[in-house]
Amino acid sequence: MPVTAKLSRKFYEALGDDVANELVDWFNAVDATYRSDLRDLNELNFARFDAKLEQRWVEFDAKLDQRAAALDAKIDRLDANMVRRFAEFEAHLERRLSQTRWSIIALLVPIAAGVVGLYFKG
Repeated sequence: MPVTAKLSRKFYEALGDDVANELVDWFNAVDATYRSDLRDLNELNFARFDAKLEQRWVEFDAKLDQRAAALDAKIDRLDANMVRRFAEFEAHLERRLSQTRWSIIALLVPIAAGVVGLYFKG
């Protein structure tokens, strides 16, 4: 909201009403020009700020996408590693069970032979 300049009554008496009013009009015109220039400068600065903010947002978004892709790749590698290790564990467990079966059979055969021998002897 513009402020209208007013001069004291003594100023009007010394210069006269016409000259004092002309001076007041000139002050108001200069004030309006400076306000307009300031508004334009503020709009220009805001536009630059907005452009820089948009640029930084795009850079941040690209960096976030890059990091997400790297994280996905790490997860995929971990997933493949876990599948491989689980398969190794499964194979190891299968070998152990096979060995255990043969150990049990190796123990039961002599026992069964002894029981059968005692049965026929007695």
